[in-house]
Amino acid sequence: MHIGLIGLGKMGFNMRERLRKGGIEVTGLDRNPEVTDVASVDELIAAVPAPRLIWVMVPSGDITDAVITELGDKLDAGDLVIDGGNSRFTEDQKHGAALAEKGIRFADCGVSGGVWGLQNGYGLMAGGDAADIERALPVFDVLRPEGERADSFVHVGGIGAGHYAKMVHNGIEYGLMQAYAEGYELLAAKDIVDDLPGTFRAWQKGTVVRSWLLDLMVKALDEDPGLESIDDYVEDSGEGRWTVEEAIANAVPAPAITAALFARFSSREENSPAMKMVSALRHQFGGHATRPAK
Repeated sequence: MHIGLIGLGKMGFNMRERLRKGGIEVTGLDRNPEVTDVASVDELIAAVPAPRLIWVMVPSGDITDAVITELGDKLDAGDLVIDGGNSRFTEDQKHGAALAEKGIRFADCGVSGGVWGLQNGYGLMAGGDAADIERALPVFDVLRPEGERADSFVHVGGIGAGHYAKMVHNGIEYGLMQAYAEGYELLAAKDIVDDLPGTFRAWQKGTVVRSWLLDLMVKALDEDPGLESIDDYVEDSGEGRWTVEEAIANAVPAPAITAALFARFSSREENSPAMKMVSALRHQFGGHATRPAK
């Protein structure tokens, strides 16, 4: 199988490597001449045999819109475009409808795994027609971790459903990180606690709060025990806001996720050990940039 992949940032680059190691031939396109395989969309299309599968892995918003629009102008009927970035589900529906007018197939896929995906594999949430998802299964199977497919891959529903599930996934992630971070700050504030890093380390096995995020929290504390090098300013990449907006639109109470989002806003106004930990965790799992301490 031979596919095209547009967008070779940290995650796209690692996905290309994992796919190649898994026996999928990949032609990648990126603005960075040091990592790209071809120089243009035209060259990418010429390199990938029809009917083509083109995976798009670029930042959501205007960049994704421009890439998919260009593909719609140049691909052939029967080709399949998969948006594997973090687009909003409503954008998927718009893109799917526009491509369908030209006979081009479209699917969306929420991807979780961050910078560790090359080694561990990615959790995948796909949206689209069943036939299109079936067609892309060899790609999904290489990208996901080994083991039962249902443990790391789901065809959530129609176009947009994959990114909707990923949006909710990221909203949950906000809440989990905030809870760990608030526990960290409370332990750090109490004078009877002598071994703060060791407390979290001891929670890694056997406790009900053990998780990969907790493992990354321990790693962050090993690297910088007091988080002295990290500012407490925490970005939000969009999915948390969208989750809260969807909760409001559907009258679903989501106080934990909403509070976690608002905590990120407050991190931009005051010094907060908890928000330093959220920033450290984002860097650990996703390679997101941290701000140096003031």
